[in-house]
Amino acid sequence: MNKIAWLLVFLAAPALAEVDLVKVDKSDNRMYLLDGDNVVREFHVALGGSPQGHKVQEGDQRTPEGHYVLDYKKEDSVAYRSMHVSYPNEVDMANAERLGVSPGGFIMVHGQFNWLGWLAPITQRFNWTNGCIALTNSEMDEFMELVKVGTPIHIEW
Repeated sequence: MNKIAWLLVFLAAPALAEVDLVKVDKSDNRMYLLDGDNVVREFHVALGGSPQGHKVQEGDQRTPEGHYVLDYKKEDSVAYRSMHVSYPNEVDMANAERLGVSPGGFIMVHGQFNWLGWLAPITQRFNWTNGCIALTNSEMDEFMELVKVGTPIHIEW
């Protein structure tokens, strides 16, 4: 195979990958898109304003921890593109009920707030969401291209 053909195969490799797991390491503000054991893409992410610990209730500024599913895409929200995380699950709801609080919800992987994408070089240095996982708008485009609805997401500290 000639050099140009090898280069084309190499450049197309991420596009050919099947992302079968999204892993978020909250302690390092990192997201990994995985195809088996291979990292297809890695992103720096912004999280909820109080990222350490599992989300317990609405308004606690925490990003949930555990195993969830990216269950639908949303193109018309206050943020540039988004994909929904299936929080709260049954355990989250039971725990919130036991505590007498609302578990919250509508946790998304999303881009920047609409019309504020130009601030990403600043905003992505801080944990600023209400519990969501934020990327830059261009990264969100890439995420939406690589990650299909139904992909599991594992979020941990």
